[in-house]
Amino acid sequence: MSRAGRRIAVVGAGWAGLAAAVRSVQQGAQVTLFEMAGTPGGRARQVITPQGARFDNGQHVMIGAYSATLALMRSVGADPDALLLRLPLALCQPDGRGLRLPAGAPVPAFVRGVLAVPGWRWTERVALLRAAGGWALRGFRADPTLSVDALCAGLPAAVRRDLIEPLCVAALNTTMAQASAEVFLRVLHDALLAGRGSADLLLPKVPLSSLLPEPAWRWLQAAGAQCHAGRRVQMLLRAGPQWQVDGEAFDSVVLACTAAEAARLAAPIAPDWAAVAAALRHEPIVTAYLADPRLRLPQPMVALPPGDDAPAQFVFDLGRLHGDAASRGCFAFVASGAAAVLADGVAASGQALLRQARAVFPGAFAGPDGQVFLAPLPRRQASLQLVGRHRVEDLATQPRGEAPRLGAKVMSQVRH
Repeated sequence: MSRAGRRIAVVGAGWAGLAAAVRSVQQGAQVTLFEMAGTPGGRARQVITPQGARFDNGQHVMIGAYSATLALMRSVGADPDALLLRLPLALCQPDGRGLRLPAGAPVPAFVRGVLAVPGWRWTERVALLRAAGGWALRGFRADPTLSVDALCAGLPAAVRRDLIEPLCVAALNTTMAQASAEVFLRVLHDALLAGRGSADLLLPKVPLSSLLPEPAWRWLQAAGAQCHAGRRVQMLLRAGPQWQVDGEAFDSVVLACTAAEAARLAAPIAPDWAAVAAALRHEPIVTAYLADPRLRLPQPMVALPPGDDAPAQFVFDLGRLHGDAASRGCFAFVASGAAAVLADGVAASGQALLRQARAVFPGAFAGPDGQVFLAPLPRRQASLQLVGRHRVEDLATQPRGEAPRLGAKVMSQVRH
């Protein structure tokens, strides 16, 4: 649908909002982008600590099947081949246990990878392949109310522990008990059936802001869009055939902000929808940046052994990812579904992650805490990504990394 000359407001400059703004400009619209924070990027950007240090607000993992994200990057001049490290999928612990896919077509690679998992019995390997075959025969569909935990209840404990749980957390930032089986199977479908390289891990080699937010922001400004950082929209009103955003008229409005902000703005217009959006709860994620110049991981991303005293699921070797002197010896420990570990505060959660790091890597991170800690950074996994003509339940089930696809999808359906 042509939008030449139409005035469109996009509230929120996270990855979904940036995608909506870019798509609208490409279709000829006059776009105004509002971002409450001082910089674009939402949950995937670089932040500055009170001490002036710069860190990403968590580590983000994409896979080769995230075609919309990769296409968006290319459209704004950000080269995925230069900015992302592409590796065959590997969800391995420090001792090498776990799934590692060989290069090649995804389905045969998955079968070969499962058959080669060290430490599994043949019955465990066959059980996973049989379950995966059943999911494929059912079109990778599941009851919307089913959890990943329930979906995989019949799998052996080793398979659930070594593969399903880390894969679920990596893809959805949510534990098996809380994650949607429907969304989990959608990710598996995209990874296994979207073509060669679709299951590959894509890990950022640059700060998150440099990956997409800053290039997209510059592209939008160069294309004539009005981009406002540090501006929180105060009021959204319907005015006949148009919308009023803080008194400024627009033909269409896209809310690409948090659930709380979307509910606040939509309450006067759609109170029932706003009540549902306001009831959505956020899932906390904690990233602790720890330093040890002597440690080097076998892979840039390593799965961590699960346990009651193991809140983090993955650790990232930023020296191996970024390849610069400043990142050498810097490690990001990421705990998804971290409500319990955050219950006693940020400082306590950082200590829990440090204890886990020292237990997993004996002898590492042995200095005084003040020298080992770089930063514990909590962030919240928003359940609501984008508001348009979609139902709230549609928006709460987007796989991690594909917010740009949702942004583009909404813009394809916006009328007024």
